[in-house]
Amino acid sequence: MSTRRSFLKLSSLSVGAATLGLSKPLPARADNSDLPGPIVALESLADQARPVTAEERGARIEKARALMLEQGLEGILLTGGTSLNYFTGVSWSLSERLFALLLPARGRAFVVCPAFEAERAREQLAKGPLAESSDVLTWEEHEDPYKKVATGLSSLNIQSGVLGIEETVQYQFSEGMAKSVPGLDYQRATSVTAGCRMTKDAHELELMQLASTVTLKAYEATYRSLEAGMSQAKIRELISAAHDRLGFSGGAMVLIGSGSALPHGSIKPETLREGTIVLIDGGCGVEGYRSDISRTFVLGKPTQKMTDVFAIEVEAQDAALAAAGPGIPCEAVDAAARKVIVDAGFGPDYKYFSHRVGHGIGMDGHEWPYLVRGNRLPMEPGMTFSDEPGIYLPGEFGVRLEDDMIITDSGAKLFTLQSRSLERPFGD
Repeated sequence: MSTRRSFLKLSSLSVGAATLGLSKPLPARADNSDLPGPIVALESLADQARPVTAEERGARIEKARALMLEQGLEGILLTGGTSLNYFTGVSWSLSERLFALLLPARGRAFVVCPAFEAERAREQLAKGPLAESSDVLTWEEHEDPYKKVATGLSSLNIQSGVLGIEETVQYQFSEGMAKSVPGLDYQRATSVTAGCRMTKDAHELELMQLASTVTLKAYEATYRSLEAGMSQAKIRELISAAHDRLGFSGGAMVLIGSGSALPHGSIKPETLREGTIVLIDGGCGVEGYRSDISRTFVLGKPTQKMTDVFAIEVEAQDAALAAAGPGIPCEAVDAAARKVIVDAGFGPDYKYFSHRVGHGIGMDGHEWPYLVRGNRLPMEPGMTFSDEPGIYLPGEFGVRLEDDMIITDSGAKLFTLQSRSLERPFGD
């Protein structure tokens, strides 16, 4: 069974309430013959996604450089991953071979790249903001790539000072840097990368809104296609197919019955049955920006205990949303939701609500900042988070409701309409 963590690695995430109604039916197609009607009825929304431009990425680089100068950094080093894509549009998988971008606070950026990958690197760089303002330094398989980094730094007259290393850079790469350029001091570059990525602009929010809209439509179509006896694997297939019909890659983990009492699932397979709790949690990616949504429901009639726990969960999610806003410490949002759950008898502390109330979300499903006790960082307009309290009763069931929210000038609001019923999670 796939877990939420594996989903977040595999799945590539109008401001205001999203419309939950299904699209009008498409003509039947041979490749959809085995899909339920509500999923076949979905229409693609892919044409609503506007790609991020080179000019937008260039503005991000200038903001990063301003932060470097403010913080006394000579530059930052990025390898393959989300931050590299965020600033440059280059999509590069990590391997044992060093591929790195050195973005200086001042001067010309450079890339260190395996020689046989140089053409692919230049091809991607040509579409981004560094097309005319970066060099590609190549190394052959028998050569030391860190000497190329040292050469590039020397050309920028960077021999001392502090260099930021992006937090996901593999230890072997940062260690190689330290040995090859010992005159520099090294520190995490999170103050720059998170300093840029934590606050989203209007276009980023537009893409995140679309991602949330797509996922909720996919969930609703799947819900309306469910039948008793379906396996978790079958339900996951339907969720992925619904996302595909909507024009984006996405999916979710599916927890049934007692498995829902474990926030990230169990290896024990379960089958959908009448009167059993079902928890789905996942999302999709739209031009690199993600959704992360959870819904909990019952096929048929819930028990009174299920209904009571669900009502507490709704109140906790509402409390977190009401507590969020500009200038409010991140930890206060967690505290607000946790108080509701503990006061209702599901405590103390983490006993039944066993995780933080939320995480930042953007190009990564989980990114800075985190809504957790001890994080006193004040929220700012444009920050985006999940709002996902949970109540988990070992051996029985769990309930989690999750929607993504944006901090506005006056408070916080969700990208999606909340679920208010175990029996009608998407309305009538």
